[in-house]
Amino acid sequence: MNERYDGTSRRKLLQAGALGAGAVFTSGALSAGNAAATGSTSAAARATTPGGSRTAGRIDTEHPRFTLAVVPDTQYQFDEDRGDPAPLTATFDWLIDNRTDENIVFIAHLGDVVQNALASEFAQADPVFKILDRARFPYSVLAGNHDIDGSKDDTRGASPYLDTFNPKRFRWMPTYGGSTANGYNSYHVFRAAGRQWLLLAMDWRPSDASFAWARDVIAKHPKLPVILTTHEIVYADAGDPTAYFSDQGNRVWDQLIDNNDQIFITMNGHYWPPGRVTRKNAAGNDVHLHITNYQDRFYGGSGMVRLYHFDLARNTIDVETISPWIMGQDPAKRNELEEHEIELTDDINRFSIPIDFDERFSGFAPVAVRPARPASQLVIPGTAAYWRFDGPVTDQVIDQSGKGNHLTRKQLSSDALTASAEFHPDQPGHASWLFPGNKNPARGGYLQTADSAPLNALTFKGGYTIEAFVKLADDGQDHSWEGLFTRLGTGRDAGKTGSDPDEPTVKLGFSGGREVQWAVYPFDKNDTFTNWGHEMVAGRWFHLAIVNDGRHSIVYVDSSELLRNPATPSNGLATAGKPWLVGAGHYANTVDQGFAGNIGELRIVTRALKPSQFLNA
Repeated sequence: MNERYDGTSRRKLLQAGALGAGAVFTSGALSAGNAAATGSTSAAARATTPGGSRTAGRIDTEHPRFTLAVVPDTQYQFDEDRGDPAPLTATFDWLIDNRTDENIVFIAHLGDVVQNALASEFAQADPVFKILDRARFPYSVLAGNHDIDGSKDDTRGASPYLDTFNPKRFRWMPTYGGSTANGYNSYHVFRAAGRQWLLLAMDWRPSDASFAWARDVIAKHPKLPVILTTHEIVYADAGDPTAYFSDQGNRVWDQLIDNNDQIFITMNGHYWPPGRVTRKNAAGNDVHLHITNYQDRFYGGSGMVRLYHFDLARNTIDVETISPWIMGQDPAKRNELEEHEIELTDDINRFSIPIDFDERFSGFAPVAVRPARPASQLVIPGTAAYWRFDGPVTDQVIDQSGKGNHLTRKQLSSDALTASAEFHPDQPGHASWLFPGNKNPARGGYLQTADSAPLNALTFKGGYTIEAFVKLADDGQDHSWEGLFTRLGTGRDAGKTGSDPDEPTVKLGFSGGREVQWAVYPFDKNDTFTNWGHEMVAGRWFHLAIVNDGRHSIVYVDSSELLRNPATPSNGLATAGKPWLVGAGHYANTVDQGFAGNIGELRIVTRALKPSQFLNA
């Protein structure tokens, strides 16, 4: 099922530690005592009045970063006449108010909503959860042992919990997929980061039939990663953040997790303190298991919410724990205990989980390789040369542009160029050549245009785009100032006397810090102009482009414009009519080292291209 929200948003950093001492987050709730002291209306009161209704903002279901909000045991807030709904109310208000900024796609409660399983306690909790209903904010709830008769499994029958959180309550949600016949287990499917995710909300004690139901749900959604929420799986001891399996946790592992590779993370409450552990499933993949519970802390946990920030671009889940109820209070009126509970910043409650999502999900939802594209589709108007290194190493590389700028292989040493099956995922040709370059002494091989190649004479006064797919060697050797694409001939040869006239007229290479360097003698200047990039990561593919519109040159990496591009105008490229080198640089016309790494393909166009026209588009 797809979520029906759309729109665009960017996550803002709204963490308490990032704001000044006087900053107030949002119109969070105050406890009854503080509300009376300040004359404010409590969030609990707002929750039961029409004026307290909120509307959740839109989310961006395609953005690679999204947030799952996890709310653990709230039982002390609904404990006969001893509770206070204000903390949880403040949490829900904050999640609604910050839904767009944090891109919060879903809220999962981990059970033990109330303390004594009484109808009167659920009557207190019900209007707080109706805040989410009115805001049309999808969420899940499951039964903890304090919500029902904990001595029975989910075939227990009717209960005040089920009267409040039965399947009818969730049917309005576009994420809701269904429940077990007994009503105590449910699942949701939400869209985030351009894909669908399945969340299971399982009872405190699922029956064998309910485990079979969960396995069937997963089987009917065979390509969806699964987040499992239930009340008990793992626990942790004070002072030891490592989590351990309870007897029930081992049962859940054996019946549901181990043989269902789609389950990659689980979240449970019940025990305290928090902790986590990673365990290999039957497929040999990691499953991250987290215990989250704050009921033992000040004010029954102060409405703590754990925010799981999934970032598929960075292959990371960033986890933070905050109390919106305390954040929303007047800082001058917070008591000493509240000041310590605004957010939890120890490494048990604030941490990051590195996950290569594509690799982790490859067993059930492999990422389709982008199809190869024939060279003829990439020879666009203005193409001056186009070389692809997607076949065996030969003595000549044909210019696919049809302009005759073929390359001939040259050797600095006996170290041979080799064909490689590696390629950038957006590269049209599905292969590359590995260049074994080094210096002191110069080693490896490179490629060179013929003395009569038409490319040698071009000055590119109308602009140009030079782009390549590259992976720098990650071998620990010194490859400083290596050249990727260089024009033979020095500034002196081209009649230039500025800077160092023995430098090449044109060189695209990398500094000792692996910074991209585009250093040229423009056609209209007597001095060199240099564009600089940032340090590139060795061993990782990237697309590199240099674009000049006849006035300015801009360096792009993976279609992202870099910073250090000169504002001073420059036009064209000086030439002494000499050949071009691929995979090498030179000084005073002496090749000083070969390039070290992979080159997939390289294209030169005699005009400025937009990123949407690049080879990786």
